[in-house]
Amino acid sequence: MLQVDVTARRGGFSLSATCTAPTPGVTALFGPSGCGKSTLVRALCGLDRAAGRISLDGHVWLDDRQRIAVAPEQRHIGCVFQEPRLFPHLDVGGNLAYAQRRVRGREAFVAFDEVIGLLGLQDLLTRRVQNLSGGERSRVAIARALLSQPRLLVLDEPFASLDGNRRDEILPYLERLRDRYALPMIYVSHQYEEVLRLASHVLLIESGTVVASGSPAALSFDPALRRLVGSERAGAVIEGRVLSSDRQRGLATVSLGHGELRLPAANLVDGGYARVLVPARDVLLSLGAQTGLSVRNQLAGTVVDVVADPPGAALIAVDVGGQRLVARVTEQAVEELALAPGRKVHALVKAESLRGHAYPGTGA
Repeated sequence: MLQVDVTARRGGFSLSATCTAPTPGVTALFGPSGCGKSTLVRALCGLDRAAGRISLDGHVWLDDRQRIAVAPEQRHIGCVFQEPRLFPHLDVGGNLAYAQRRVRGREAFVAFDEVIGLLGLQDLLTRRVQNLSGGERSRVAIARALLSQPRLLVLDEPFASLDGNRRDEILPYLERLRDRYALPMIYVSHQYEEVLRLASHVLLIESGTVVASGSPAALSFDPALRRLVGSERAGAVIEGRVLSSDRQRGLATVSLGHGELRLPAANLVDGGYARVLVPARDVLLSLGAQTGLSVRNQLAGTVVDVVADPPGAALIAVDVGGQRLVARVTEQAVEELALAPGRKVHALVKAESLRGHAYPGTGA
């Protein structure tokens, strides 16, 4: 368990954060630029002065009452920042060897060859860092951090300088690391899609304060998240087992409550698990099953909540058998369909509007 109760200042900015996060797993710090994500990271790493208490799995790094303030290098945290900060006078292999030398006899749980394979660095070991692309430098920086055998891996917006296509190329490597190692990870981002792909736990940060925390699925209905991402990007996060995939048609079928959800296959594997964001704007509601439509997904459910979403709209939460979808509809639709808790409806979702990502969950 990561436990944090700290205050800190950077320039004119004040942080006051109290939170816990389960370990192992990926905890995402999510919020807009300037909200305090990096300030919290620097307090965790001991890079900036902070007051309060920080501990990880029984290791106390900061405790004012006991006058404990462990030096950054003794916390054994592997850090990757926006700039990879590789040594320019060494090639890739030399940068990685440097990390190995700094372990100083501590037990190694991350093997060199395994990391090279997971991050696809086999052909880069003799390259000078000046000749690497931005994405390659990021992968080398992550490998170097892992080879330091850290208790905690911290990734502070490591892909902020990369465009969307380059980020999409690198995220699968992080998914491999998440699935391979039982290592606590902190992932800092203001990209909601990245958080959904990687995180098992999320801390929402606004104006230097943790305003909400929980799993992505639980937080998908939190008003604080809607405030951060906007109603147009709000939706439900669901997890389910991949029942089958049709590579010819490019579709996979994922269990969802007492129904099934069809979506583009992407990297989903039969028998594995998937996490899917179902945008509220792409969910339609009807009072019965529909025929003659191109929509691939129709799920029977029950309205469990109706939340006003001004101006002129509402968010309708629908239980479809233990998991929830959410639809954004007009106030007029709420009145005409008499949408209220207990109302039986069908949720219609276009397969093309969904994106699923492999995730080591337990499904539902």
